[in-house]
Amino acid sequence: MPDDLALRLLAGALPQLEASFRNLPPHTNDSSAMDAMAAVMTQVAQRMADNYPYFHPLYAGQMLKPPHALAQAAYALAMYINPNNHALDGGRASSYMEIEAVREMARMFGWTEFLGHLTSGGTFANLEALWIAAQLSPGKSVLASEQAHYTHSRISSVLGLPFATVPADDRGRMDVAALESTLRNGDVGTVVVTLGTTATGAVDPLHKVLTLRDTYPFRVHVDAAYGGYFTLAPNLGEEAARAFACIAQADSIVVDPHKHGLQPYGCGCILFRDPAVGRFYQHDSPYTYFTSRDLHLGEISLECSRAGASAVALWATQQLLPLIRMGEFANGLASSREAAMLLHHKISADDRFFSPFPPELDILVWAVRAATVPASSRLAQQIFAAAAGQNLHLALAQLPSRFFPAGSWPDQHQQGTVTCLRSVLMKPEHLSWLQEIWSRLSQVTGEVLAEPVTSAMAP
Repeated sequence: MPDDLALRLLAGALPQLEASFRNLPPHTNDSSAMDAMAAVMTQVAQRMADNYPYFHPLYAGQMLKPPHALAQAAYALAMYINPNNHALDGGRASSYMEIEAVREMARMFGWTEFLGHLTSGGTFANLEALWIAAQLSPGKSVLASEQAHYTHSRISSVLGLPFATVPADDRGRMDVAALESTLRNGDVGTVVVTLGTTATGAVDPLHKVLTLRDTYPFRVHVDAAYGGYFTLAPNLGEEAARAFACIAQADSIVVDPHKHGLQPYGCGCILFRDPAVGRFYQHDSPYTYFTSRDLHLGEISLECSRAGASAVALWATQQLLPLIRMGEFANGLASSREAAMLLHHKISADDRFFSPFPPELDILVWAVRAATVPASSRLAQQIFAAAAGQNLHLALAQLPSRFFPAGSWPDQHQQGTVTCLRSVLMKPEHLSWLQEIWSRLSQVTGEVLAEPVTSAMAP
């Protein structure tokens, strides 16, 4: 069950916040409707029970990581003020806290000179990155791997930019040879490099893409919404480590604190290497900004109203868990990756499963051995459902069948995709719970495979 640590932290800090405004005339909320409000809250609690247990280590499905208790408490405390970080008038303290928190995130990637701010999430952060690219290279196309997030295609459409996908290699990473072929033939303005794809956690070879920039001028935008924090992890594989090592050479970076950064939804971040791109954001508003001559965040953001509470929560978390190598936060990332590697080892040693490639971050995919691709897909779906019945929550992913070794199924070349099991081991606690996760997975798999073959499982 979720614990009440955040509530205890909030209870300790709230009197101090209230005391800060004791010079104001007394003003209290009308509590006459307390019973009615309590009744509604009971309904809320009942409705919220209709959720997967995202907070528990046995939830190892989608990219859902519980916020840190400190982040929850700081967010709730800030909500008593309800600041708006669009302008200093609406959120003075929280705006400065955002500036400080974003500065630490930029420093994590090796930038001390930059332009950046928080957003409502990775989608809007990527929109801003491609919007700036459109200002600098009007009408030029955007390229992204076929395994990149689908929002890049949507965003390009919104911005009126041509968009094309680049094939992925047999490990789900952007195929650099295919990229160069496209660069040779087209008018490309931006290449989106994904460090941590949604389906498999693949890390595009940023170091190789950057070498092409010397020959074909284009912007490099790094979508590290999922994987960005792994720049601090000490146990990446050689290829992934090389990609993260040169992230400072990108033109823009997106990272989502509401994924690995232990923050509540929604909290994304966009960073630009060249602060001069701020000129594209310039605007004049005659009705909101009178109390400060300082640059406000609304002058470097496409979004207007933004929750200042997000910045407060992020700032507080980074005070407790600094973004430094070998620190507690970085060690948590290392634990997640270690858990994924250990589960991959167990799966690879079990003749009921096979995995197309080792995880590059903390996302693992694997298929069920069967006579045909459709049969393998159906077994994966059955195991997924059976595991949920035992409170082990995994995910499903449709992957190109070519990701798997040739001959994995007799009909492999006739079937474009296969449904796989997928696990996102993004909680550090997953490492200590791995044996329990494996035990439940192994048990339900045995039960599913022991069932008589029916038409539902037939090839």
